[in-house]
Amino acid sequence: MSLFEIFLLLIAVVLAAAISAVLVQLTRPLLLRVALAKPNARSSHRIPTPQGAGIAVTAATLLAGGTVIVLAGSPDLTIPFTVFSACLFIAVVGFADDIRSLPVLPRLLLQAAAVAAVLFSVPGDLRLVPSSPLWLERGLLLIAGLWFVNLVNFMDGLDLMTTAEAVPITVAVALLGSLGQVPVVSALVAAALCGALLGFAPFNRPVAKIFLGDVGSLPIGLLLGWCLLELALHRQFAAAVLLPLYYLTDATITLFRRMARREPFWAAHRSHFYQRATDNGFTVWRVVGEVYALNVVLALLAFASVALDSLTAEITLLLAGALAVAWQLRRFSRPL
Repeated sequence: MSLFEIFLLLIAVVLAAAISAVLVQLTRPLLLRVALAKPNARSSHRIPTPQGAGIAVTAATLLAGGTVIVLAGSPDLTIPFTVFSACLFIAVVGFADDIRSLPVLPRLLLQAAAVAAVLFSVPGDLRLVPSSPLWLERGLLLIAGLWFVNLVNFMDGLDLMTTAEAVPITVAVALLGSLGQVPVVSALVAAALCGALLGFAPFNRPVAKIFLGDVGSLPIGLLLGWCLLELALHRQFAAAVLLPLYYLTDATITLFRRMARREPFWAAHRSHFYQRATDNGFTVWRVVGEVYALNVVLALLAFASVALDSLTAEITLLLAGALAVAWQLRRFSRPL
């Protein structure tokens, strides 16, 4: 990556942060009237709070990301229109669900269509397992992508939680892009998403004045999933797993526990480890602070896996990341 492209990474962060902050302020009065989130079984808030700031975050990401890609002026860099279109589509689905809850099956089918569009944009010669049939690999990736989009949504249940998770991931992807480990386009979009979340963060810090809503968490999950897929397709499997490992572990264990108890796993609940932590005496600031610190550690492990570039190192670092996540989940499970 050239110095000019590295400079564009910084421009993407600053531009997206400014657009996001302005749009949050402009849209909040309207969202107070049409998208008020009332406390439910899943909520950590006690008073009705507007949701839908994801409109600002998504718009800022796509506007800033598209702008810096155009400014790059390289014929090799084109706006990923399919990914951007899928992001807008899933944001519309999320906003409809924020306004009036959609039935589970249609919601999943619409989300799957967005994930499939992103996978369709991936060249057929880019493979995770070249020896496997293409249809099988893409089918499994569709299921994984659908789960990832939803787990980001599930984990967006605490003030600043999505920011604490997504900012370390996007910073890592942007920096890895500067080192040539992911395509420049993916790095620029990751930088824009980072900036958009930073612009949103002051409005979402405890006690939040506004929430992302599904209109934000779903496209954020889609864009993060795309960035991580690009990392994996460029042979950095360990880094692609390490970066979202806390979210993957918390959400997956919680899902299987609820299924084992024959609970309606799609319904609102407070069973995630980070939610139980607040019931165990952790403040919101402490929970998101520890999650952020853990994600920084996981990002450092991801960088180490890229730098060392050996199977033994990758396995060792994955085990270290798994132990760090397990320790954090155990900590959240116990009263202070």
